[in-house]
Amino acid sequence: MTAAPPPAPRTARSGLVIGVLSLSGVLVALLQTLVVPVLPAFAVDLGVPPTSASWLVTITLLTGAVGTPLVGRLADMFGKRLMMLVCLGLMVAGSVLAAVGPGFATVVAGRGLQGFAMALMPVGISMMRDVLPPARLGSGVALMSATIGIGSVLGMPLSGVLYDHLGWQALFWLPAGFAVAMAALLPFVVPESTTRAPGRFDYRGAVLLTAALTAVLLAISKGGSWGWASAPTVGLAVAAALGLALWIPLELRTLQPLVDLRTSMRRPVLVSNLSALLLGFAMFLSSYASTQELQVPTSVDHGLGLSAAAAGLVMLPGGLVMILLAPVSAAMIRGWGARATLGVGAGAIALGFAERGVFGTSVLVIGVSAFVVSIGVAFALAAMPVLITTAVPLDQTASANSVNSLIRAVGTSAASAVGAAVLAASTVMAGAVAVPTQIGLDRLFWLGAAVATVSLLVVACVPIRPEHTVPQMDPSVEPDDDVVRVR
Repeated sequence: MTAAPPPAPRTARSGLVIGVLSLSGVLVALLQTLVVPVLPAFAVDLGVPPTSASWLVTITLLTGAVGTPLVGRLADMFGKRLMMLVCLGLMVAGSVLAAVGPGFATVVAGRGLQGFAMALMPVGISMMRDVLPPARLGSGVALMSATIGIGSVLGMPLSGVLYDHLGWQALFWLPAGFAVAMAALLPFVVPESTTRAPGRFDYRGAVLLTAALTAVLLAISKGGSWGWASAPTVGLAVAAALGLALWIPLELRTLQPLVDLRTSMRRPVLVSNLSALLLGFAMFLSSYASTQELQVPTSVDHGLGLSAAAAGLVMLPGGLVMILLAPVSAAMIRGWGARATLGVGAGAIALGFAERGVFGTSVLVIGVSAFVVSIGVAFALAAMPVLITTAVPLDQTASANSVNSLIRAVGTSAASAVGAAVLAASTVMAGAVAVPTQIGLDRLFWLGAAVATVSLLVVACVPIRPEHTVPQMDPSVEPDDDVVRVR
């Protein structure tokens, strides 16, 4: 039996709950951004080729993507706060291992353990439905999503400062300390959810999904360096297809599956998941293409010649606006519904990409484009979890949000591979270095506009019936409550 949700906490305490859970976004963003700017330095310090150093990013992506749906299901079964503490413990253990380990292998292993922290966001968002009053759900989700902007804003410049003054080990000690502080606050501020999913953990489904996801993400992330037609890439793609072909019918036959595919086909969930795939692609493409274009040397005609630090400053307003728009996103969800807010977000992302394609190349144009895309990202990241959370049973909220996070990660990985392939196909030499041509960069921006437009069409054209919006909600909440409306 599924337990009833606990009584809603007092308004004052609700603010503390939202604040502590929102720290997850900062931590996740720091883990994603701290290492990236200094990858070349890691290669030198650890005595490995640059291609090997890229595993410090790849392994975190793999464990995060694979671990997120598993953690989400366990959170529904055994408690969301408990699994958040487990993820924080694994993340701290990984940070310590990477910081004190004797060589490259232990740093990679530590980064792999850090990847489990990626599950904090979807589990924390799903927990908000259990422990917050319905009137605070939209604002809580919006703020938690916006904290990704805080971490992203801090991560890039902080990375260089920490490395220059304290060494690369500081890039692991900082998030470890952050996670310890969060783990200390969590039991005292956030009540454990009492909702429990029935049944046993789906071990067969977990093994098959883990194998299939590992294969597909490795093929996407490493296909460019291995060669898209190489035996390892093709073999992994075939293995992924076979794994999914076995996993889908297994999940449909299992009484308590790892992922309830029937629930995933509910229209609000389906719209959100398709949008996560498409907008995850577009979100990454914006930052990737913009930073590449800003750093093209002035020795070529279209070069702007900014340093990595200066390029980060151009992108800074976009991160800040995500934080400032949290209350606006919540108000839009209350007044217009999560679906309409998601549509506005997709439209803003498409507009930001198109602005860059129409007005050409300059620091101002790129900065404005990234700013407008960030506005769309703020709305989309706030709306997608609400659309899912209010459309699935209480005992599936963590697993449903975790799958959405996983799908977004697949979109991000695909954007990384496609972006690199498009730019590699159109380069010009700047001294001894190959840099992307203007044509290649323009293709990426128009591709981003097209993908975001497809997402907007998905949101606008897939009908969502009102009766699918609020199953198993607290009976005191009216079905047409503004907070849970998904028109």
